[in-house]
Amino acid sequence: MNKLDLIEAIATSADLPKSTAGRALEALTTAISDALKNGERVPLVGFGTFAVKARAARDGRNPQTGATIRIAAAKTPSFKAGKSLKEAVN
Repeated sequence: MNKLDLIEAIATSADLPKSTAGRALEALTTAISDALKNGERVPLVGFGTFAVKARAARDGRNPQTGATIRIAAAKTPSFKAGKSLKEAVN
């Protein structure tokens, strides 16, 4: 399912025009992104939790040359599925 399919599914399920469903999806993704930028967790009960995790700096290897390189520390977004979502998938 891609973004356009998701917009169509939202529009059909909520009985909304596609343009409104598209704006709603855009608002949701923007709100989650902004919260993660501020270091906040975004729990959606029954669905899952979006959070930011810190990844430590580490040494890696360049696969072409074999040279050791330093990989900088980074913050990465993560998602942990909730119980209802896990049950729906299984």
